[in-house]
Amino acid sequence: MTVMTKPEVLHVAPDAIEEAAKLLYIRALKILPDDIKAGFTRLDASETDGTAKAILATMIENIGVAERTDNLLCQDTGIPIFNVEIGRNVEVDGWALKQAIRRGTERATKEHPLRSSVVHPITRKNEHTSCGAHVPVINIDFVEADRVLKLEMIPKGSGSENGSFLQMLIPADGLAGVKRFVVDAAMKAGGKVCPPVIMGVGVGGTSDLCMHLAKVAATRPLGSRCADAEGAALEEALSDAVNSLGIGPQGLGGDSTAFAVHVEVAATHITMNPVAVNIQCHSARRASATFTPDGVAIGF
Repeated sequence: MTVMTKPEVLHVAPDAIEEAAKLLYIRALKILPDDIKAGFTRLDASETDGTAKAILATMIENIGVAERTDNLLCQDTGIPIFNVEIGRNVEVDGWALKQAIRRGTERATKEHPLRSSVVHPITRKNEHTSCGAHVPVINIDFVEADRVLKLEMIPKGSGSENGSFLQMLIPADGLAGVKRFVVDAAMKAGGKVCPPVIMGVGVGGTSDLCMHLAKVAATRPLGSRCADAEGAALEEALSDAVNSLGIGPQGLGGDSTAFAVHVEVAATHITMNPVAVNIQCHSARRASATFTPDGVAIGF
């Protein structure tokens, strides 16, 4: 006879999610992740153009001033995006979680206060809550880790989000077609996306999945690599190609067009090969809270 025992469960209350959502939105807007700061140091050390070095120095100083004065890194508070990872043996009310994230976003906007960048797409009315139909954007995934819930907040500004591109390639276009599309996207975006950037590339899946993967790639930490070996090789080739374009910081020339090009891949249909680009600007902001039985850890 088999005796079934119930595993210990992590219970995450809506109030805790709400408070975390509020704090993460404010934190993400004020403190740049360490990997992005290291990326600036690396680009500054390798940049050969005098104007580009001066621009990078100004960006680095802006980061320092924002943190020393407890101010925002950029006036664009962005579209609030929350990525939720739910591990095994986690108990959370899905609907309550969604509403808690929305309340936390509204509170951050009103209590800080923050400029709301979210408007109705037709009337352009701004409710001054950073919320609206389907906003905040909430992406939920399930992971193997036991009794862990992670809440990641990404404020996505319009300058970089406007640098989004999708093309439904066919298998005959091959890898050369993927590379050509990404390089063309970088040239079209130019300085409008506030380089140096992280270029996110999604390859495969469906049109919507491909775009989602591009954003996942664009918001990954610098130094991370695509889990797929072919994707990782493509990251390296595209990073070299994009930085050879001479677009440079703020589009005024130089070697430092991109911190990196990141790639994410998904299986796709035999008769198509979607490719998408989503760009993250030099103020690559994010913050996270990880809930475990030991408490809540705040980080990037």
